[in-house]
Amino acid sequence: MHIVNTVSGLRDAVRAWRSAGQSIALVPTMGNLHAGHLALVSKAKEKADRVVVSIFVNPTQFGVGEDFETYPRTEQEDQEKLNASGANLLFLPAVSEIYASDAKTTVSVAGLSEWYCGASRPGHFDGVATVVCKLFNMVQPDTALFGLKDFQQLTVIRTMVRDLNVPVEIVGVETVRDASGLAMSSRNGYLTADEKAVAAKLYQSLCIARDAILAGQQSYEEIESRALLFLRDSGFQPEYFAVCRASDLKKAGANDMDLVLLTAARLGRTRLIDNICFSR
Repeated sequence: MHIVNTVSGLRDAVRAWRSAGQSIALVPTMGNLHAGHLALVSKAKEKADRVVVSIFVNPTQFGVGEDFETYPRTEQEDQEKLNASGANLLFLPAVSEIYASDAKTTVSVAGLSEWYCGASRPGHFDGVATVVCKLFNMVQPDTALFGLKDFQQLTVIRTMVRDLNVPVEIVGVETVRDASGLAMSSRNGYLTADEKAVAAKLYQSLCIARDAILAGQQSYEEIESRALLFLRDSGFQPEYFAVCRASDLKKAGANDMDLVLLTAARLGRTRLIDNICFSR
């Protein structure tokens, strides 16, 4: 696996692959890689001849008081995992390589970025959209792969690609979970052993709500209220629990068939998110 730290080195490698007629897939990450990330790499290898993985802890998607400085950074272990996974190139840039000191441009997807996680993390999705747009410009991949665990992020990116006519196929990959149902996340490392046992109830709350909807219960507000109470009783501090249309994340109505349940909650000092998509 080739490791580059500069945009020019990245573009040189991509140019050589393009000249050889090879297709390229991009897997953007913030490192501290786990089985969920490696599932993205595996899928990327099915989709393209060459796989680029980026590791960049993006400062513009962290708000004041969030965990940018303490976000887990495990570059050596990540490189070993990527080598074993068959990735072709690791792009490992410094902040100064991605952002000019006087950068003035931000990409914002209005109408999606302000809800749910965006309500408690103002500016977060602007940071995500901006850095992903920049990575697309740097790599110019045929395909880019993202986990479904952050469904709102995936929806923001898909909308940005559509609105800006970015020539890349966005592929969502199913969430990887441990035996308890807890979604794989770099932030799971913040959980204590006792908290990790409780954390699986976040997924349980989604399953209960999904099953209620599939059983014919039609009051989504009641389902949301019960889910929030379940989470509080389990020891979480829930931020939201929402029954949404999968297409645009607006509140689901009685006639909507393709749904996504979105939730975020704090457990101790750790903020967790999860979702379930299904059709009724």
